[in-house]
Parts: sequence; structure tokens; C-alpha cells
Amino acid sequence: MSDAAAMGGAMNTDDTTAVRPPSIVRPVQPRREPEAPPRVGRHAPALPLQVGTRGSPLALWQTRHFLASMAEFCPALREMQGFEEQVIATSGDQVLDRRLAEIGGKGLFAKEIHEALLDRRVDFAVHSLKDLETELPPGIVLACVMRREDARDALVLADNGTGCHQPWDCLPQGARVATASVRRQSQLLHARPDLQVEMIRGNVQSRLRKLRAEGGPFATMLALAGLRRMELEHEASLVIPPEAMLPAACQGIVGITARAADTHLQELLKAIEDRETRAMATAERALLGALDGSCRTPIGGHAVPLPGQRLRLTGLVARADGSFLARRSLEGDMADAVRLGTELADELRALAPADIFC
Repeated sequence: MSDAAAMGGAMNTDDTTAVRPPSIVRPVQPRREPEAPPRVGRHAPALPLQVGTRGSPLALWQTRHFLASMAEFCPALREMQGFEEQVIATSGDQVLDRRLAEIGGKGLFAKEIHEALLDRRVDFAVHSLKDLETELPPGIVLACVMRREDARDALVLADNGTGCHQPWDCLPQGARVATASVRRQSQLLHARPDLQVEMIRGNVQSRLRKLRAEGGPFATMLALAGLRRMELEHEASLVIPPEAMLPAACQGIVGITARAADTHLQELLKAIEDRETRAMATAERALLGALDGSCRTPIGGHAVPLPGQRLRLTGLVARADGSFLARRSLEGDMADAVRLGTELADELRALAPADIFC
């Protein structure tokens, strides 16, 4: 079968049929085997492609947004109904009353999805890249990253207050601020040690409900990207500049994992990835990996593109109580994103007390 036929394209056929003389017996046609499911090209997985995703509203939005981009790039996938979502419950979604560090770290948002990939129950999976561990299991690769949404954090006040011009001026003395992120906690307490930080977990919508519940905290912090994708940007009382709250590595980036052996599928996925975002993600993940970052260690990482195919990478390490914080930046070529991340990690590690990484 040609590539054009496999892609569902039209093929020219001769509609003219010859008239058979009555005396000629039509030969018996050999038995036809059932047709195989359609494929997107030679050596590609059978359609529909099985897509793994978490079940939160944000995860489903990100998955469907990615699939729409795939279908726009390859219309045949839309015409052949080329995707089927597989919602996978992860350990990170099921345990909501403890910090991730206490139950195994951010890898719990992907463990069951990785298993589904390796068991061939799904062909690829869609993730919030900031929740994906830096060292993936053998046989799984980060096949594609999508264009980054705004990486900044947002301060959300329980009373929907607005009008603050400085990030922490909105918070009265001793106010209760809810977050499960030690990165946010450490930077907040470094700037305002009088504040009280309490734990909150769950998806965007459930955190907003907890914030507004009777006896709830005064404020919380959420990723601006998630609020935008959920059409909840109006909930942000203030967008916090990176100078005051350095984002998490890969915040605002959607990443796609696939099996390392599925090279044809990887080629299809790479065709729609954003190369600039790939360079930013590579630098930030190299920084995080070199620092051996876990959910116990407050680490921030944020790369921004510069003219001439260059990056500025800013990194941060801190104590969770805000009593220590170090922040540094390096610039380099996008092609050297890994080296940029590891060099900045070395510099930060040299500045930090050893107990931060224990």
C-alpha cells in the first residue's frame, strides 16, 4: 500500500467495466482476509492511537488541545478518528491529604501512565511537563513538547481582591497562605517570614473551592497557565513576576511521552513540537536533574529565549522555611541547553548548605 493510500488520500481508479460474455464463467475470487485497522503510514501503530492522560479537567484540556494540534497537522487522523483517550488514575491524584514528598514525589503523577505505555495499553501520553520526573523509565522518551504558555505564578485571594501592585502587599500580617509547593513556600517565607503557610492539594477547581470555603486560607498560589487553560484567569488577583517568584522547571509546558522503540510515531510527534520550548525545557530539566531535585528540595528553574538562538537560564535553591535562598543566572546557546543547566546547577550547589539536598 502506498503512503498516500495509507494516509486515507484519494486514489485514481478506472470506473469502466468490461461486459463479460454470458458463456464465460466468472472465476472464483480467493477468500479475502479482514482488513487491518488503518495506519498513518508504513510501520506506524494501528489506528486509533491510544492516548494516555490523567483525568483532571486540566489534564483533559491539555490532551485534547494537543490532539487538535495533531489533527490539524495531519488531517487524515481526524478523518479516520485516529485517537482514543485512555484516562489513567495515578497515585498522585488519589492521595490528596499529604504532600507529594511524603508519598513518593512528583513521579507519582506518571507512574501508572508509564506502566500503560510499557504494557502497550497506550501509544503515547500527555503530561504537564513540570510534573514529569527528569529521569524517565528505560524504554520511554520525551518525544514532543508544545509551545509554552505563560510560566508565571498567580496569587489568588479568597475575597477576589485586586489592585495590589507589589506581590506581597496584598497579604496582611500573619495571613494564612495555602500551597503544597515547597518552591512557592520557600520564596514566600523568604520575602514574608510572618506569613503562615498551610498545605492544599487537588486540581485547580477544587483548590479554588477550598480557598473560598468557610474558615479557608486568605490566599493561595496557582500556575497562571492552568488558570488560562481552564478559562479562570479572572481568578488571579495578581500575576507574580519571576523576580519575586521563580517558576518551577517546565511550568506551562505540555510534554508527550512515547515508547523509545516507536520511532515512526516519534517522527510524527516531533513534527509539531516547538523547538524553542524544547530548548527551554532541556535546560530546565538538566538543571533540575543535576540538583537531584525532589519535592523535598525547593528548586526553581526558568529559561527565557534571547536573540541569536540563545537562552538565559535562572535557577534557585532554598530552604523550605525561607531561611536560605540562592538565585543565579547563566546565558548560553540553545544548542548547549544541557550544559547550561548542569553548569548552573553546579554553581547553585556550591552556594547552598549541604543539608538542603539531603
